[in-house]
Formats: sequence, C-alpha cells, structure tokens
Amino acid sequence: MINALNSLLHQADSELAAAISTSQMDSWRTKYLGSNGELKGLMARLKDAPRDQKPELGKRLNELKLHLEASFESRRGMISDVPKSPSIDVTEPGLPLDEGRRHILSRTIDEIIDVFGQMGFAVADGPEVEDEWHNFTALNIPEGHPARDATDNFYMGEQAGVKRLLRTQTSTVQIRAMESQPLPLKVVAVGRVYRPDTHDATHFSMFHQIEGLCVDRDLSLVDLKTALLQFAHAYFGKDAEVRMRPSFFPFTEPSAEVDMKMHIRGQWQWVEIGGCGMVDPNVFAAVGIDPEQWRGYAFGLGIERIAMRRYGISDIRWLFENDARFLRQF
Repeated sequence: MINALNSLLHQADSELAAAISTSQMDSWRTKYLGSNGELKGLMARLKDAPRDQKPELGKRLNELKLHLEASFESRRGMISDVPKSPSIDVTEPGLPLDEGRRHILSRTIDEIIDVFGQMGFAVADGPEVEDEWHNFTALNIPEGHPARDATDNFYMGEQAGVKRLLRTQTSTVQIRAMESQPLPLKVVAVGRVYRPDTHDATHFSMFHQIEGLCVDRDLSLVDLKTALLQFAHAYFGKDAEVRMRPSFFPFTEPSAEVDMKMHIRGQWQWVEIGGCGMVDPNVFAAVGIDPEQWRGYAFGLGIERIAMRRYGISDIRWLFENDARFLRQF
C-alpha cells in the first residue's frame, strides 16, 4: 500500500503540472479528490492493512490528501483561460449616463422651506414617535376625544408609563418649539405623519406635512392670511389666490380650511391644501405662555397634496412606489 501511495503522489503531481485549463483542473480534482476518486479508493483499502501498519498508513493518507489539496489550490491560481477582452477604441462615442435626480417629494419640501425661509421662518424638528401629551393633550385634544381612538392612530405601547404613538400631525413640533425656544417665535416644521388610512388614490398611511407657527405680541388673521398669500404667490405664481373657509380644529380658534387657486393643466383651479387658525389660548396655557400677552397663528399644509396638484399627479400611491419610469417625469 505504501507503493500505491507513492505511485499516486507521483502520478497526481505529474498530471497536475500538465493541466493548462480550468476544465483540466476540474477533471483532475474529480479524478483524485472526488468522492469516487483515487484517494478515496486508497482510504477504503486501509481497513485491509495489517493492524500494526494502520497508524502509519493513516498518517500517510492524511499527508497525501493535504498535499493534493494544497497543490490543486496553488496550481488553480496560476491557471486562467478566460478570453482577453477586446481592445477599446477610445475614439468611439461613450455611452450617456442617466442623470440622478431627487425624489419629487424631497424637491417639493426643499422648495417650500426655501419660500418660507425667505419670509423669516426658521426650521424646527421633532420626533416621529411621540407621547400623548405632545400629540393630543397640549394641542387641546382631551381624554375621550375621538381623535385619540386606537382605530385612528398607530399606538406603540407604553414606555415608563407613557403611551407612545406615531405622530398624526406635525403640530407636535409647534408644542416642542414653544417649550424650548424664546418668544417671539417663527418656525416651520416638515416631516412624516402617520394615520391608519386605507390606501387609495388620495389617501396613504404615511404622508408629509409642513406646519407653520408664529407667536408674537400683536398678531391677527390678517397676518396669517398674508403669510399664506405670500407663499402662494412665491410658489404658484403672482396670480395665485388664497381663501379661508370657517372650520374647527381643537388647537386653533378661530379655525379655517385653506384653499389655494393654482394653475393646473392650463387652467386655474381652487384646491384645498390644509388648515389654519389662531393658536388656541389653551395651547398657550399648556406650554406656560400667557395668552393675554402673546398671540399666535398656525397653519398646516399637505406636501403630497401640493405636489400632486402642481405636477398633475392623480394617485398618491405613485409617489411611494419608487417606479423610476414615473419619477423620471419630474
């Protein structure tokens, strides 16, 4: 059996040295190291060897196996029969690369922030996972109010005895801004909000809002409408108009729905884009601001609603499907 081992070693090394292609290497590995190869055959004969020779033969078999495996790996690194690439004609025109672009919602958000920035509004931010106090109580939405119902919110359980949920409006940021920043105050907050709506052409469970807040000594609805009108003229054109229809929101009094007249598909149309109003005294009281000394106005506009109307998009779901064919249009 020792002679067979030596013979196998010499034959395997000789054939491996002669291999010049990956197919020959694969054939060599199958022949010598495969499950039915020469080495397996010798190992099967070990059981018939004399008892006193088995330890030495087992050691030699293992050494032979390691030698063949190492030789194969070393030789394979030297073999390459991949055809060479054709030479490149540098005088031929290159292939044009597709230009990257920002998502239509990101661009719309940046444009809106830029407009309000020119009007003196700073940018504020807040967490998307909120507590009930910032999302409801401080906004004059008391316990038992229908807006707190579990079917209308994404509750996330309790942490240290405090209920958490995904925020339903960026109005939570105005509370945090009034808690942490000195007065007078003039900020806008843009971000994602979440409501368990059924997805259709005009509803989605996650969308974006921009919340505006201004707090000063002597503010009125005139200041609020002026801010919205200036935004409409800057963003939709000098012929854009704004109208406010009486409505109700717990955190503003009086409150109004905001419509803007914008140019859509060749004609001017009235489009509802959000809500607004004067900050309710109860909201001021919740954050320790004297409503006798300070006045404020707030407005909230839907980013998707603005983008859809401005660019003629008829289904909100298209904005979140990330279909490059759709997004390249804008």
